[in-house]
Amino acid sequence: MNLQLLQLYVFVLAAFVGFLVITRVPPLLHTPLMSATNAISAISLVGSLVAAGNDKGTVSTVLGTIAVTAATINVVGGFIITDRMLKMFKREPKPTAAPAPAPGSPPGGASRPPSAG
Repeated sequence: MNLQLLQLYVFVLAAFVGFLVITRVPPLLHTPLMSATNAISAISLVGSLVAAGNDKGTVSTVLGTIAVTAATINVVGGFIITDRMLKMFKREPKPTAAPAPAPGSPPGGASRPPSAG
């Protein structure tokens, strides 16, 4: 079997399985999985840097440069999305309680004008 045909088969199979796995992730697991995906994307960024700098020819360098650009966009976008998701779950600080009104003061905390006389 031709090696390139085998590599194409593995790529298509991985893309299909990856699509099926990602579409079935519940929203609760999205943020932890996104963090793991960012780590994997960082590893692919290192691999694409190696491919771009390998000097195996012009095609390899151009494809490696495209891979570096795509992996960088993926990593940065993943961190931005993860940050936005974490901000959605951040709790608002509780307001501090107002001091209790003094006895005989009007409701609502409004102060009385001084009485004349």
